[in-house]
Amino acid sequence: MKKSISKLLKIVLPIFLGVFLVWYSLSKTPLDELINHFEKADYTWVALGVFCGIISHLSRAYRWRYMLEPMGYKPKYPNSVMAVFVAYLANLGVPRSGEALRALTLTNYEGIPFEKGFGTIVAERVADLIVMLLVITITLFMQFDFIWSLLMKKFDLTLIIIILSTGIIGGIALIIFIKKAKKGIPLKIKNFIIGVYEGATSILKMKHKWAFIFHTFFIWAMYILMFYITMLSVVDLQGNVPLGAIVIAFIAGSFSIAVTNGGIGAYPIAIAAAFSLFNIPETLGEAFGWIMWASQTLMIIIIGGLSFLYLPIFNSKK
Repeated sequence: MKKSISKLLKIVLPIFLGVFLVWYSLSKTPLDELINHFEKADYTWVALGVFCGIISHLSRAYRWRYMLEPMGYKPKYPNSVMAVFVAYLANLGVPRSGEALRALTLTNYEGIPFEKGFGTIVAERVADLIVMLLVITITLFMQFDFIWSLLMKKFDLTLIIIILSTGIIGGIALIIFIKKAKKGIPLKIKNFIIGVYEGATSILKMKHKWAFIFHTFFIWAMYILMFYITMLSVVDLQGNVPLGAIVIAFIAGSFSIAVTNGGIGAYPIAIAAAFSLFNIPETLGEAFGWIMWASQTLMIIIIGGLSFLYLPIFNSKK
């Protein structure tokens, strides 16, 4: 009973949160202003941004095959591509359900055991996590002066030192505690960290490791390029957004996608909040956030839906 309620809450809460955030976003920025920005937008840039998004997903599907090959499986590339798009489509309905459906798709059409397919997806996520942390680290170095000055404006220096010291001491204590963990949540955290480490090191032992690493960085390069190109569709943002704002907004948007179904409601708010740190009007930030979210979501719905319909046709001989 408790498990059923927990599963239901995992599905329902993100939906309610998304609806609330959509209302909150539209209450801050009048709908007529958003419509005006949508009407003025240059959709050539939006189309190019969507193209970058598609290329990144195609690269992800190709990279996946490198992880399956050592286990003796060589799925057809079209099946890998359609499985990826179906997974993204599923995530719009039920957060994080896409990974399981993606593995299940290849189980049905390629005969790859579910646990093996799912395991490679987890390892993929480890690689993506490492690149995301790398992007965050580079951003912190690039924008250290800005972030430090922002903290100094918001907080007292003594308070910042206390928070940092507490964080470092607490982090060390947590590491020691988790290292000795033998049960409960600390053990789960310990196993997760071990899994991340094993996943990362397994990548370095792959036959096509350099090709895998190239695709990983290519995927994230396309994500950032997709973000930047789509931003150019908003005329008032062209040439007015510093590099630091672009990268920080990209990171904020990436995290917001995990909050609600596909980032609905949360994504525009995260972009507007990040841009506001650089004195860019929230109206422009939210307008761009909605254009970016709508274009990529529409792409996933169309291609994901077509993939879902075409998969059984493509594999009809089986």
